[in-house]
Amino acid sequence: MPRYVAVVGPAAASLAAQPGRDDVLAAAYEVGRLLAERGAVVLCGGGTGVMGAAADGAAAAGGISIGLLPGPDRSEAHPSMSFALPTGLGELRNGLLVRAADALVAVGGSWGTLSEIALAMRTDVPVVALLGWDLPDGVRRAADPAEAVEAALG
Repeated sequence: MPRYVAVVGPAAASLAAQPGRDDVLAAAYEVGRLLAERGAVVLCGGGTGVMGAAADGAAAAGGISIGLLPGPDRSEAHPSMSFALPTGLGELRNGLLVRAADALVAVGGSWGTLSEIALAMRTDVPVVALLGWDLPDGVRRAADPAEAVEAALG
């Protein structure tokens, strides 16, 4: 059975005005690619930004990505998603995403990302942070995508 790893982070709209956007998206792409190469299934929110970049990386490596969409319309999924599951739950889908994951890699940071990290910590899902905020004990910090993937799968 493959490991299911959630890759979470800001959507493109919330990144647009932030410096370092390209670094965050490149890191998410690499995380998705490395996870797929190791046989993991990439879970995400199904949209753009970090979610889309991780799905692009998984697709480039021939892997699988599953997007749990906040709305009811499958067509809103990023085009690289292998599977798009419309939940109609809005931000509440973050809880589904976390509960479906064996581990969570947070790339960058936004309020939605922080909610996913908090839910993961409350439910004992291991969390790895890359290019994000300094977070309390229990969240493992990774220096690069390879270290993040190793921590998530280890």
